[in-house]
Amino acid sequence: MYHYQRRYTGPLEAIIFDWAGTLVDYGSFAPTQVLIDAFAGLGVEVSLAEARLPMGLAKWDHIQALGQQAAVAARWQARHGRPMQKEDVDAVYARFMPLQVERVAQYSDAIEGVAALLEQLKARGLKIGSCSGYPRVVMDRLLPHAAAQGIRPDCAIATDDLKPGGRPGPWMALANMIELGVRHVAACVKVDDTVPGIDEGLNAGMWTVGLALSGNEMGLTSAEVAALSPAERQARRQRAAQKLAQAGAHFVIDTVADLPAVLAEIEARLARGEQP
Repeated sequence: MYHYQRRYTGPLEAIIFDWAGTLVDYGSFAPTQVLIDAFAGLGVEVSLAEARLPMGLAKWDHIQALGQQAAVAARWQARHGRPMQKEDVDAVYARFMPLQVERVAQYSDAIEGVAALLEQLKARGLKIGSCSGYPRVVMDRLLPHAAAQGIRPDCAIATDDLKPGGRPGPWMALANMIELGVRHVAACVKVDDTVPGIDEGLNAGMWTVGLALSGNEMGLTSAEVAALSPAERQARRQRAAQKLAQAGAHFVIDTVADLPAVLAEIEARLARGEQP
């Protein structure tokens, strides 16, 4: 029997970016620091390293996953006399949300070169999508702050815009495709700094690009990265890159400034008939 397999061999059509650690907030501090403060408000200490482990998930899911870590769960048990339950996640989330809305702009300065890159991509005819683990109420505070810095994507999907939920599911990435009118998943690239964000792109059938320096896996400000010795910087970068590569990222780069060369490589691979 004849089997026909359709392969997309055309150019890229859309780039779908994460927000914190990708476009804004070098080191991804807005979500993590606010989570620490929300847990502290209920008498439970959480470290920055612990708060970073579930990054990329929707914030309610992030809080639940954080509370399930063995050390955090033990501290919660010691403080409250019971394991963390659904209503406790709700209580932390209720503390987290107003703090996140209040502080998101404080942490969300544009990563260097992002605004110019987006203009360059738009000039090439590429559509610019975006999605986040932030809920809509936080995105509505973030978007005008980002626009004032020259970051104006064509589409921005929040984690609670869709009933199926957020990452690692493909729904936000696919919602970008629908909103942008893109016909082929192979014509899309998902750019993210977290493992759930890479999973999201892979589950949607897209090319994925991980960010090793600017995001959650490195977890440092740009000034802190610059202050590292060359050997320490390379060692930490390698650890971050390895984690993203093991998650399945097709490419891992330092920041979005390195994206144009990767896009050229993806288009060459598409032209040869390769798929994500």
